[in-house]
Amino acid sequence: MGKYAFVDAALQELRDQGLYNTIRTVESSVGAWVVVDGRRVLNMCSNNYLGFANDERLCAAAHDAINEYGVGPGAVRSIAGTMSLHIELERKIAAFKGAEAALSVQSGLNTNLATIPLLMGKEDVLFTDELNHASIIDGVRLTKAKRAIFPHRDVAALADLLEENKQIEKKLIITDGVFSMDGDLAPLPEIVEVAERYGAMVMVDDAHGEGVLGSHGRGIVDHFGLHGRVDIECGTMSKAFGVMGGYIAGPASIIEYLRQRARPFLFSSAATPPDVAACIAAIDILTETDAPVRKLWENGDYFTKKLEDLGFDTGNSETPITPVMLGEAHLAWSFSKRLFEEGVFATAIAFPTVPKGKARIRVMLSAAHSQEDLDFAVDKFAIVGRELGVIS
Repeated sequence: MGKYAFVDAALQELRDQGLYNTIRTVESSVGAWVVVDGRRVLNMCSNNYLGFANDERLCAAAHDAINEYGVGPGAVRSIAGTMSLHIELERKIAAFKGAEAALSVQSGLNTNLATIPLLMGKEDVLFTDELNHASIIDGVRLTKAKRAIFPHRDVAALADLLEENKQIEKKLIITDGVFSMDGDLAPLPEIVEVAERYGAMVMVDDAHGEGVLGSHGRGIVDHFGLHGRVDIECGTMSKAFGVMGGYIAGPASIIEYLRQRARPFLFSSAATPPDVAACIAAIDILTETDAPVRKLWENGDYFTKKLEDLGFDTGNSETPITPVMLGEAHLAWSFSKRLFEEGVFATAIAFPTVPKGKARIRVMLSAAHSQEDLDFAVDKFAIVGRELGVIS
């Protein structure tokens, strides 16, 4: 037995349980069609909601930034790495989200790692939805605050927990805006109402809401008309915006506190100039037009109806995220493999990303898809679904 035997055993257990993920290699730019492992296939599993990942306007902005600023900032932002591009991006994020101020960080994951531990201490209490994203869970684990986990989207249970902890002065409710595995929305108006009743702050991770919900894709706060009533919005620039990075938006005092003390901001180098310039370009496009957002929703509605007409279970999604529910991990991975053989790149999602028995193909629609693309995918889903006994 070698000293890494425990790793070998763990990997074998994943294989035995059908949970081993064979990670494929993309060999082209990310669009409606991609080259994966040497094959040109229809891309149905990217978070490239608006088709911005290879948009020529974002690419041009990135090239121009390299020519002017180079490829990297050379330092963490608090020492010598903040560039005028970072400041411009933060101004535009704040304006786009309707917030007083914003801070850009290196990734969406880092937004939660930066914010939650800084704001909450051992005398405080956090209220978190049981299906919140792993980055929220990790941010919560970095605190010594008391944790109160409420059942998914259950505001009555949240209210009971707030009542139990009403004597605690500092309270923070944290929720995803759009839950990425099922595509359902947080009941944000009801959460805000109960938060105001108990004097709790509200923080929303809008990673799958920006570029999708609200006017011109401004997100779930805009979608529900809750500007000024949600304390903190955070999210990523790597999904609808098509690039890389994260943001935190909210009151100017909180943003300045993060700038002074948030560990990911203080101890990791800043986002690169081409990334930041491309993010700015994405916000500029969405500020000018909502056409990509409308196209995304048209594609989502069209594709979901076609799958449901075939007899597939597409869950309870309220967004263009389309989960094709299959149940067991072995079936989901077999389905994904056969789709790939038929020319569709759609990855299986299984435990621990989703609960056991809830494995699925999570289809991610994009504004880059044409109706012909969607019809091609529907035909392939029908072939594989009948072959594997998922539909009749």
